[in-house]
Amino acid sequence: MHSISTPEAPTPAGHYSQAIVHNGCVYVAGQLPIVPGQTEHRVGSIEEQTAQVFANIAAVLRAAGSDLSRMLQVTVYVSDMGLWGRFNAAYAKLMGNHRPARAVVPVNALHYGYHIEVQVIAALNELVA
Repeated sequence: MHSISTPEAPTPAGHYSQAIVHNGCVYVAGQLPIVPGQTEHRVGSIEEQTAQVFANIAAVLRAAGSDLSRMLQVTVYVSDMGLWGRFNAAYAKLMGNHRPARAVVPVNALHYGYHIEVQVIAALNELVA
């Protein structure tokens, strides 16, 4: 088991790793739509937030030896279920034909006023012989 850290994704603000790799899987910690390296927490549209959060997840997965196409399970925390349809459309556009198992969980509020936080479990890329 080992932890993953990349400057291409937001630096953890608490006592956790961006991801942990164990037994062929990558467990990505909840990611907010924070732009890496920026201190301002701009809350854009749900579509912008979805694109940014998955850019962050993609960076962590790359650092671990995986990618978005290897996602097995996605858990989405959303602060307003009224945004679900717009989130789902943006997510579907990003994912294309890939349909990992997914849960969307309503929450009262998220850090910095963001509307989504996403955590992921993905398989590592297969070794090339």
